[in-house]
Formats: sequence, C-alpha cells, structure tokens
Amino acid sequence: MSRPGRDDDPDRLYTVTGGRSRSESDVFDLVTIVVSESAPAPGMQSEHAAILRICHSPTAVVEVASYLGLPVSIVRILLGDLHAEGRITARHPRTAASVDQLPDPEILKQVLVGLRNL
Repeated sequence: MSRPGRDDDPDRLYTVTGGRSRSESDVFDLVTIVVSESAPAPGMQSEHAAILRICHSPTAVVEVASYLGLPVSIVRILLGDLHAEGRITARHPRTAASVDQLPDPEILKQVLVGLRNL
C-alpha cells in the first residue's frame, strides 16, 4: 500500500522545494492556521497555486499537507515561500496575546463562590 508523501520520488520532492530540505521560517507547525491573501498568479508553481486555493478559507498546515499528499516538511517550505511573498498569513491558534486576555483568577474565584451560593 502506498502512503502519500512517503513513497514519492525523492527527485520530485527535491524539485518541488528547489533543493531545500528545511524551511527558513519556524512560523509553521502542524496546527498553524493558514489563510491565502491572494489568488494564484499565472506561471506560479503548481503546488503554490494549489496551496492558495486550499487556503481560501482558514486551513491548518497538517490539512494542507494531507490535501496535497506531500510530507509536512515539504509543505512547510512551500508555505514559507508564500509567507515571504505576502501571499498567505499564518496564525497559531494559541498565541501569547490570547493568554493575556484570560480573566483575572481572583474574579473567577468570586464567580465560583457566587455560583456555589446559588
């Protein structure tokens, strides 16, 4: 049984990434949400164009890899290219800003006491 990405011709994967084996950006992990900011351009690499179409709505990196049938490491390199060009935006679902927006623990304690008194 063939597994997507695992049994691909190494020469093809080498060509897809332009010979790169690592992403220059560490922005992308498996759950990073990616959204395309532009439509595919004529003459664009087919994998880049496919990513822009897939990410028309918010999509996780692991989902992009699944749709393309490519290893996540290869997809991260391609996403890095698009991110550097400003064609996509990336956001991790749990950012430091969201931690800062959590309610004050003292307020939560008071709410709990109030609920128990009901």
